[in-house]
Amino acid sequence: MGPDLIERIHSELKQNMSSRRYRHTMGVVDAAVYLAKKYSVDIQAAYIAALLHDYAKDFSEKQTQTYINRNGLIIDETMSNVYQLLHGKVAAHIAREQFNIKDRDILNAIEYHTTGRKKMSKLEKIIYLADFIEPGRNYAGVEELRIVAKQDLDKAVLLALDNTIKYVIFMGELLHTNTVEARNTLLLEK
Repeated sequence: MGPDLIERIHSELKQNMSSRRYRHTMGVVDAAVYLAKKYSVDIQAAYIAALLHDYAKDFSEKQTQTYINRNGLIIDETMSNVYQLLHGKVAAHIAREQFNIKDRDILNAIEYHTTGRKKMSKLEKIIYLADFIEPGRNYAGVEELRIVAKQDLDKAVLLALDNTIKYVIFMGELLHTNTVEARNTLLLEK
């Protein structure tokens, strides 16, 4: 994973995502690198995972479904009904197939950055959280989350999970069981 790969990924991202999404991605990279340094996680792994986490976010629903079908990706019932949850799985597959990323932790961080999951690694927690606190994010509670993220990674991830669950329930949407399991695991580990 050298500079040539990083340059190639940047080039592909600029071609495949909106400028707004690219700015967001670079904000997630900044937040992930900060958190990786703070919590002693491989900085290059955090950089790559953050860079690729939203690779498929700007795909249309049809593009996403075509990609999933063409590549035989297995999706669960909730994901099949909530199109917005699919981009992590697709991005992880692209990372592996197109960019030859073999590190399972990086691939998991990309795949589960939207839902979380039980027994998340530190890198997975960092990418999940960086997506919430990147500098371009502006929503009620983001400043509190940024403060907690500087103090305690698990508490910050738990707060982000709680906020997600409340938001999804408020919107009347399907809640992925991975999110509930991620929250429960963190509570049980306290």
